[in-house]
Amino acid sequence: MKILCRQVLAVVLMLTLVFPAWSATYRIDDVIVKGNRRVELEAIAPLLGVRPGTEATTEQIDADIRAIYGLGRFEDVSAELIDQNGARVLVYRLKERPLVRKITFEGNDEFDDTKLRTLIPLRTPDIYEPKVVDRSIRAIRDEYVKEGYYGVKIKPDVKVDDRNEAEVVFRIEEGEKVLVDNIIFEGNTVVSDRRLKKVMQTKERWFLSWLTGRGTYLEDVLENDLLLIADEYLNRGYIQVKVKKPVIMISEDGKVLDIFIQIEEGDQFSVGDIDIAGDLLKSRDELLSLLTLKPGEVFSRKQLRADVMALSDLYADQGYAFVNVAPLSNLDTEKNLINLKFEIEKGQQVRIHRINISGNTKTRDKVVRREVRLAEGELFSATGIKQSKRNINNLGFFEEVEVNTRKTADPELMDIDIQVKERPTGTFSVGAGYSSVDGLIAQGSVSQSNFLGLGLKLDVSGSFGSQSTTYNLGLLDPHFLDTRFALGGDLYKTDREYTDYDKATVGGDIKLGFNVGEDNRFFLVYRYEEREISNVDETAALEIQEAVGNSTLSSLTASITRDRTDYRPDPTRGYVGEISAEYAGLGGTEKYAKAILDYRHYIPAFWKTYFMLHGQIGHAFEVSGEEIPIDEKFRLGGISTLRGFDSRTVGPRVQQVDEFGQPIPGAYDYVGGNKEAFANIELLFPLFPEVKMKGVVFFDVGNAWASGVSYFDEVRYSAGAGIRWMSPLGPLRLEWGRNLDPLEDEETSRFDFSMGRFY
Repeated sequence: MKILCRQVLAVVLMLTLVFPAWSATYRIDDVIVKGNRRVELEAIAPLLGVRPGTEATTEQIDADIRAIYGLGRFEDVSAELIDQNGARVLVYRLKERPLVRKITFEGNDEFDDTKLRTLIPLRTPDIYEPKVVDRSIRAIRDEYVKEGYYGVKIKPDVKVDDRNEAEVVFRIEEGEKVLVDNIIFEGNTVVSDRRLKKVMQTKERWFLSWLTGRGTYLEDVLENDLLLIADEYLNRGYIQVKVKKPVIMISEDGKVLDIFIQIEEGDQFSVGDIDIAGDLLKSRDELLSLLTLKPGEVFSRKQLRADVMALSDLYADQGYAFVNVAPLSNLDTEKNLINLKFEIEKGQQVRIHRINISGNTKTRDKVVRREVRLAEGELFSATGIKQSKRNINNLGFFEEVEVNTRKTADPELMDIDIQVKERPTGTFSVGAGYSSVDGLIAQGSVSQSNFLGLGLKLDVSGSFGSQSTTYNLGLLDPHFLDTRFALGGDLYKTDREYTDYDKATVGGDIKLGFNVGEDNRFFLVYRYEEREISNVDETAALEIQEAVGNSTLSSLTASITRDRTDYRPDPTRGYVGEISAEYAGLGGTEKYAKAILDYRHYIPAFWKTYFMLHGQIGHAFEVSGEEIPIDEKFRLGGISTLRGFDSRTVGPRVQQVDEFGQPIPGAYDYVGGNKEAFANIELLFPLFPEVKMKGVVFFDVGNAWASGVSYFDEVRYSAGAGIRWMSPLGPLRLEWGRNLDPLEDEETSRFDFSMGRFY
């Protein structure tokens, strides 16, 4: 009878919980929780509203069930009212979710397990929750979609053992990578398809998409592309252009897709009246002269932005950091004119409060701070901010440099936050090459441009060839004792075997430099060497035979360099020029004077290509009637002067003769000249921009001439091509040059290779 009563009560309770209209009130003598193994009772009891010795309704019991379930630790929660020894007991029966002990992945080739584990919120050990597994699936899917795998399928498989512990297996079917096959435009008559595709970040696939990832379709990137397309039209005066939402068509096999973009161009507008009003620091005419937009010209939003920036910088350089330049426009649709009015609100003048530097885990604060062209307490300057960022970038120590301003509690003060991201500044490089002069050459070097985090430049290098060995140790402090002076020096030793003599050199130098203005640097270098020329061949030229023996060199070189490139480690625009003059004769046995002018100019061209024009001219002079040392004469050839020629083989040469005075075929001594001039013309272009690989084609021209021969009396030519790649192992350079006018027994081409590694 008691068992029957208990069953009837349980059924009635369950029915009333399911159908609230049957709600009733029950006397509860005791409350018991069963089924919880890992979840402590102390975590459940505070959630229960029903207490022993009270009366409870079905709504109250239902609320307890929802509260327990809300913990997320149970997959089933039920309540039962039983009669036990004359007492009514409310029993909450719980079924715990399993404990996730292991997470595995199957079928994933594109991403390894470690990568996928970092993406998902599911962790071990933790209670299994379906919603967490669902979020994990979405995270994995999103990562695959980013790489173009739109057909990826992910199914979870949960294996639970008798201890209620689970292994979650994500079974992944990656499918094929979906790439953009065609981008098709409709309605564009002013701007070509080719130009529109150029401004877009979304690209069509090509034969190396498997390597570069080109052609990957990303929805958010395409949305931004629509803005870039519109911007291209706005820069051409089509200010009413409409770029409609693209239509995506996926192929039947799901491997490629086409993108259709419809454009309504509208009419082209020109600039009408231009006016400036508001807080004017200068006269209206002076401010108008700063603008690039002129009445009657085709409107360009790019120029408008530049004009707003020019006006803003003018005010910001006077401390008005919060100046607001609002370009107001008024369209005349009948005449297709856009009238502009620049409203200027200068705001409050601001001074620098604090300059904060972060992200420099290796580089000392002072190395960054000394490149900042603003000081705490000074008036804010937009030009100072830009110059500071340029200077810090040009150090070459950081991958990223961000310079931001931040308001303080005092409206007249502003903080500057400089955030950097360190990059490897040490390099271990190796190189190899072959020439008819030196044979097989191997070289290696270890350098650190930010030694000890103090900005010191350390160089330890050596080259080891079949006919030459060189060692070098150098250290330079660009800001000695935190001043604008540079101080450093080198020690070196060289042993070289030429075809007709051997040369050994031991020496060193001391360098002193200082900045002249922002982009100019002056250097003085004192050099001292002890030299020995030996093993001179009997058939060697007279100039070489007279040089045999020991000698000393004591010289002073002065140079000034002006660098106006955009990014000194890898420039693409601007120029750098250097003039140097050396005088030898401050003691020592060698006497001469030498002057060299060197200039490089970088010119942006088309399609992210740029030209590099390099020229150098030099002249060596006799001092006190003494001959110029043979090793101080000019010899061209090699990867840094005239490519396609062996190193140091371009210039005056003398044919060797045997003991009978007869010429030896193909045997020459390269005695060098007292003047030289050469030029390099390079076109550099992005070969695989996704992996930072550039291609280069070049044309080299120049020569070295003996005393008594005029400049450009005879000129040598070469041309070629190469690859320059900032590879994961470091900078790699492959170049091949062809000698366009080979002389007797000269090689017709030369190949050079070098590779470095960051550490």
